[in-house]
Amino acid sequence: MSAKPPQADPVQDAPRVVPPRDSAAGLPAIGHALSTARRQMGVRRTALTLLRVNQQDGFDCPGCAWPEPGRPHTAEFCENGAKAVAEEATLRRVTPAFFAAHPVSELAARSGYWLGQQGRLTHPMYLPEGADHYEPVSWERAFDLIAEELTALGSPDEAVFYTSGRTGNEAAFLYQLFAREFGTNNLPDCSNLCHESSGRALTETLGVGKGSVLLEDLHRADLIIVAGQNPGTNHPRMLTALERAKARGARIITVNPLPEAGLARFRNPQTPRGLAGRGTRLTDLFLQIRLGGDQALFRLLNKLLLERAEADPGCGAIDAEFVREHTHGFEEFAAAARAADWAQTLRATGLERAGIEQALDMVLASRSVIVCWAMGLTQHKHAVPTIREVVNFLLLRGNIGRPGAGVCPVRGHSNVQGDRTMGIVERPPAALLDALEREFGFAPPRRPGLDVVDSIRALRDGRVKVFFAMGGNFVAASPDTEVTERAMRRARLTVHVSTKLNRSHCVTGARALILPTLGRTERDVQAAGEQFVTVEDSMGMVHASRGRLKPAGELLLSEPAIVCRLARRVLGARSATPWAAFEGDYRLVRARIARVIPGFEDFEERVARPGGFALPHAPRDARSFPTATGKANFTAAPVEYPALPEGRLLLQTLRSHDQYNTTIYGLDDRYRGISGGRRVVLVNPEDARELGFADGSYADLISEWRDGSERIAPGFRVVHYPTARGCAAAYYPETNVLVPLDATADTSNTPAGKSLVIRLTPAAPSAG
Repeated sequence: MSAKPPQADPVQDAPRVVPPRDSAAGLPAIGHALSTARRQMGVRRTALTLLRVNQQDGFDCPGCAWPEPGRPHTAEFCENGAKAVAEEATLRRVTPAFFAAHPVSELAARSGYWLGQQGRLTHPMYLPEGADHYEPVSWERAFDLIAEELTALGSPDEAVFYTSGRTGNEAAFLYQLFAREFGTNNLPDCSNLCHESSGRALTETLGVGKGSVLLEDLHRADLIIVAGQNPGTNHPRMLTALERAKARGARIITVNPLPEAGLARFRNPQTPRGLAGRGTRLTDLFLQIRLGGDQALFRLLNKLLLERAEADPGCGAIDAEFVREHTHGFEEFAAAARAADWAQTLRATGLERAGIEQALDMVLASRSVIVCWAMGLTQHKHAVPTIREVVNFLLLRGNIGRPGAGVCPVRGHSNVQGDRTMGIVERPPAALLDALEREFGFAPPRRPGLDVVDSIRALRDGRVKVFFAMGGNFVAASPDTEVTERAMRRARLTVHVSTKLNRSHCVTGARALILPTLGRTERDVQAAGEQFVTVEDSMGMVHASRGRLKPAGELLLSEPAIVCRLARRVLGARSATPWAAFEGDYRLVRARIARVIPGFEDFEERVARPGGFALPHAPRDARSFPTATGKANFTAAPVEYPALPEGRLLLQTLRSHDQYNTTIYGLDDRYRGISGGRRVVLVNPEDARELGFADGSYADLISEWRDGSERIAPGFRVVHYPTARGCAAAYYPETNVLVPLDATADTSNTPAGKSLVIRLTPAAPSAG
């Protein structure tokens, strides 16, 4: 057993490359998971901790938001889930002595991987103005410092309160309550960076900004379309659900610019066949689409369905009864769909006609269809129209509110969906504000707040002076890295509630605080005794999470406790909210949630049931659509796709397999054949040769924005890789510097990191 973190940053500009894998998981996944866990936690702690992950009496994995089955496996975790747990339950510690030995100027030059490997934070730390070392500070002094800055603001809107998805429901509810009692709706969260486009599109079309399927629907589906998503790395337990669907006869279409090992073949490490055999072939049809071509693909499929229905009204190509009884706007949509053009679609998608026709045949042969998607659809300029076109596709055949059918946006971070349900939203619905006013007796602000991109703009322009983050790694997660870092440094005070060290602690305002908090794995004891928190998964199931480990340090506070103590210090006598009682007993918080948030009636009783409970979803449950029209809305929008100038590539930013969001577990991307480094750019061999880049050569990546500005990410090894023609891929956060702050999705304002126009220029290997 070793709890020692690495002492020096590894070389990251000389990665080794072998051919990519054609299957995912199996024995190697078990080996990598246990090896990582043992290094961080030791053998005994590994066994005790991993056996409680995603169990009904255990804790929710701090990684992805994939739901648990009704009867979870004894080892209900994936390789990356084990890594996430190991990072949190590590025996490594970052104490005041660490900060005394490492000035902020030195930490700012370290990699995110090195910072994360140092271990758990144990003490509140304060960086005074003009200082280069964090120093320990008492909790009382920390809250005094925050209160000084907040009460000195000219307006509550000069503060921003950011939230990461890891925050539980109770803390999220208290956090938004505090911000609104303070007087602002500046509540950006990580949804702004990922599935905001999904929420906007689904709210407009279906009336509910969430997915409409439960886990058992995937098992019942006839056809599952996985578009713009890589479950093998980002949501590995989803592969088990896909395997079960295949066993019941489902077929799977994968739509993606990159071939992904997990969607090709899955070797389930929980079954003998997965361990000793070849596993299960998942994808029946792979459509290797050009970046940003998804809207054009679904538009053409809709045209072809309409044509088939017109040629043979009885063939069932569309569900005429569902369209007539439950939808609005069909004629306008149909006119736009009929205008779809084969030549334009093939140009936009890079696909062959035969592949699209095969997909159509599979759709026509399937009664119940689910479309799953993730960032590959949400992070484009035209992301919202793309997702609306997916909804059009499902509505045409009545695939909303039918078992085994529906929309499935797969959320990337545990409880990111729950945070939004609890009111972490910069544009809150009037019904939420009305309920808060009735329950707590104050007048919440009604003006819209700032999302992530607008918060960066406001910080940059000096309109926001205090930045408070409940979890996350805002600096590394945000676009336009240089602009974001300059913006953060203009703040008067930056505060981060964190479990581990990250890049955001090194890019600070004039003053900065790090407030260490409990992790999901740890026991939370308050005045009323041991507590649990609740989370909502990607499919709207709410369940309890109970940590069992001894906290990493005696001074750690829970997130609810931090919010409650902060609220008492800042709001004082002007608040009638019983903050002290809420800190001592989370049941009191859940009682208020039950009265404020629809769907949480009898919260305490229902969450005590094994597996928790499903939140209501009117389109799924009753084919009822709470939209402005009272029906599901077909939409019509011009087909868009990114232009590709001569000699340029379209770049998508993505994760490696040794990564979860901005947390870097290691320097390998096993399924893509890359090890020992992260500064790689994956380019189709024919494109690379035409551009003059041999495999193994080095290039600077330069993004070109419409205002003529350019941004550079230097020193990337060119990897000849089977991407779609004209497309390239590289890891974030290293490539976030290439994403202009103004490059956002229409309507949702989500950074458009999946279709950047770049050019490659030769670089020396040492440039990184």
